[in-house]
Amino acid sequence: MTDQQRPRRRGQGELEALVLSALREARAPESAGWVQERLGGDLAYTTVITILTRLLAKNAVTRERAGRSFVWTPASDQAGLAAHRMRRVLDGESDREAVLASFVTSLQPDDERLLRELLGRARAEGDA
Repeated sequence: MTDQQRPRRRGQGELEALVLSALREARAPESAGWVQERLGGDLAYTTVITILTRLLAKNAVTRERAGRSFVWTPASDQAGLAAHRMRRVLDGESDREAVLASFVTSLQPDDERLLRELLGRARAEGDA
């Protein structure tokens, strides 16, 4: 098989992002079959189930029984999922202070200002 005949290999997390995007567009919890159809049917049903199961393990989706199968729902919006990934990375590091310090010093001025505002709001809400 030549390179032109071989299907393009997807990047890490690309399938998960596609599945989550499809679920976010849904009006209600949906089945794996619905997700497969929504993505154009190029993926095998078992692949969709595998991706959904991985997302469940990462707390990115929830599922509930519907007959003999499950229906799936995204656990949070895109921002919530990004925050979850950031926490997971931070939790995997032994020197949290160094990681946070490096992150903060690499922020653009507008992002640093926004982060300070958000921390101030969170602190104020905690005091209320």
